[in-house]
Amino acid sequence: MSGLVWLILLPFTGWAVLRISGWTPVWQWVPLVAFTPYVAAASALPLLLGLGLRRRAAAVVSLVTSLALAAAVLPRHVSDGEQRPGDRRLRVLAANLAVGAGDTASLMRLVRDLDPDVLTVQELTPDALGRLDEAGLRTAMPHVVDRSKNGVSGSGIYSRHPLTELPQIELGDFRQARAVVAHPAGEIEVVSVHPCAPRYDYKVQCWADGLAALPRAGGQLRVLAGDFNATLDHRPVRDLLDSGYRDAADVTGRGLTPTWPQQGWSPVPGVTIDHVLADERMAVYAFSVHPLPGTDHRPVFAELGLP
Repeated sequence: MSGLVWLILLPFTGWAVLRISGWTPVWQWVPLVAFTPYVAAASALPLLLGLGLRRRAAAVVSLVTSLALAAAVLPRHVSDGEQRPGDRRLRVLAANLAVGAGDTASLMRLVRDLDPDVLTVQELTPDALGRLDEAGLRTAMPHVVDRSKNGVSGSGIYSRHPLTELPQIELGDFRQARAVVAHPAGEIEVVSVHPCAPRYDYKVQCWADGLAALPRAGGQLRVLAGDFNATLDHRPVRDLLDSGYRDAADVTGRGLTPTWPQQGWSPVPGVTIDHVLADERMAVYAFSVHPLPGTDHRPVFAELGLP
């Protein structure tokens, strides 16, 4: 029975070691590590088995493994209790339109209901751009950076305040639009984040380069919003946070709310790959995830406080 306990335990321990170290032994680990919250929950199984069979060594290793995974995951489920004063707010909405197929009317309802100052859009195609224009998005948010493109690689930024476009981040075919928003409280750089998805071995480097090219925090206030194709269990996202960003979902205790895939799109368990990362000097007052028909992603919304 000892052999059985260790056989069940070792994959969990190996997972914990790889997650904490940030090492990628094979390219398949990049998509797999996104499911760490599920593995953390399941890690109680070998612990209970070791305790039940009185296998002390296995139980100790199981306990350390479970605690390590819990330490990586559970803080996302606990609100930081943001209490910073201030009434200068920046509301940010990010939506991946799934090659432009996201429902235009539903997105317009989100814009009306949430009243964002800035909307970042991923997988923005010229056709989707035209439909949004016809639906009145440019009336509500007249300032636009258009980097639309056929396929999955286009992006854009809409704003209620004037925008100054910055050079886009373009790696491979993927365009990550950038602009400085002239908010009444001050200028904030916004990036519409969308590196390529690491679904195949030849895409992993493109994914890593796309995240590495994102601006680090510091200096001018910045917000990175969109489809990162990565969770907080991926080292590149943790590197961004270490530079001085905070994840709005994590701050508000919503960091385990899945954003992909939407129900009915895939049997894959939901993971949190859409984010709003805000400079740590900014308060995070609210975060929410919303349905959007026609796309496999759920839009994310954050209300931020400006220093």
